[in-house]
Amino acid sequence: MLKSSGRPKAAVIPPLIKRNIALFALSQSFTGAGMSFAFGLGPLMVIALTGSATMTGLSVGLIGLSRFLISYPIGKITDTYGRKPGILFGLVLALVGAVMVGLSVRLHSFALLFVGMLVFGMGMNATQQLRVAATDMFPPHMRAQALGYIALGSMVSLLLSPLVISAAEAVAPGLGQDPLGLPWLLLPVLIVSGMILISFVHPDPKEIGMHLERYYPDFIPLPLPPEGQRSSFSARTMLRILPIRLAIISNCAAQGNMSIVMVLTSLVLKHHGYSLGAIAFSHMFHSAGMFGFTIPLGKLADRFGRGQVMFPGVATALAGAALVAFTEKFLTVTVGTFLVGLGWAAANVAATAMIADHAETAQRGRAIGVNESFAGATSVLIALVTGPLIQGFGLAAAGWVAVLVAMPPLLITLVVKVRDHLAGRAAGAGIAGTP
Repeated sequence: MLKSSGRPKAAVIPPLIKRNIALFALSQSFTGAGMSFAFGLGPLMVIALTGSATMTGLSVGLIGLSRFLISYPIGKITDTYGRKPGILFGLVLALVGAVMVGLSVRLHSFALLFVGMLVFGMGMNATQQLRVAATDMFPPHMRAQALGYIALGSMVSLLLSPLVISAAEAVAPGLGQDPLGLPWLLLPVLIVSGMILISFVHPDPKEIGMHLERYYPDFIPLPLPPEGQRSSFSARTMLRILPIRLAIISNCAAQGNMSIVMVLTSLVLKHHGYSLGAIAFSHMFHSAGMFGFTIPLGKLADRFGRGQVMFPGVATALAGAALVAFTEKFLTVTVGTFLVGLGWAAANVAATAMIADHAETAQRGRAIGVNESFAGATSVLIALVTGPLIQGFGLAAAGWVAVLVAMPPLLITLVVKVRDHLAGRAAGAGIAGTP
């Protein structure tokens, strides 16, 4: 592991890099639509196939589990063979999983839905290596904003998703299809479109990352050890680096906080008598917070530092969770869910950039994969806890957990700052007392 340095004098993005990042963002706008299906249609499909609401959180839990299972292995693949092969492999998995999920409704098979959702989730989470590819193609002081460009593609996919679902709902009766299953059978068209766009990316972003000085003439890379002396990747060694630990903890805190609030927003608004339309409108603001401001947040992280965006992001998510859980007005709940999305975006972009800064290009896929695995494990744990927590202790209890989940990185940062301050004072006193 290393800390990258070398800041070009002019922030000029080469045309080839602009082209590649545009292809990645456009691909994400097509392929990302399926994740909305998993969160929006998944619970309804579980009810349709089981006749019970007991397991409605299963689809969300499977997406988290798939993230945990695939993130490190796909990082290993992209570090070994390049970013494009790994991303395309993920899209193939997503395509197969989407077809399985769509057929599960027609065949009325819960087992097929379970396996299909897991395979689809593994594929979609494998495509998160798009973010690794983005960091490969930019020097350190531009990496966070590069992540913002990819996230902007996710914003477009959120607008595309309801159009596909509405179209499927309109034509399903005439085709003799179930409106819940047909969107999944249409999804491969979008996935294949995304695969075609990815195929036009060249050279492979990993190759660009290993030779950034060819594309940014003023960039001065850190010297690497001779080939025979380079250490192999070790997650344990990686986790010994304090900034990486803080980045992973912050990302997990924001992910856990958001996982609870995504459930709480609907339940709180329904509890206070708001319509489904109002609930959907509130969720739209949450999604806008997640993806609408990623480029300016990335630029702030590049200019002022990762921690200056990451930790305020976690604090923002904490404040948003409190508004969702402990207020009753539609406006305050909606502002709260927007702040949670915004805080998650800030923490996620800055944390990913921080990890990329400390990883060699040849190890970056696995480094960010470790971060994604921790986030996936957090999502699974939250999915298992939230339902029973609400059932046994009410909405407020889940709200308190959402707030508490966001606190660890803030407390750790406070302890580190106090420790460094005291160490500095002690050093100063020692110097002053030297004769």
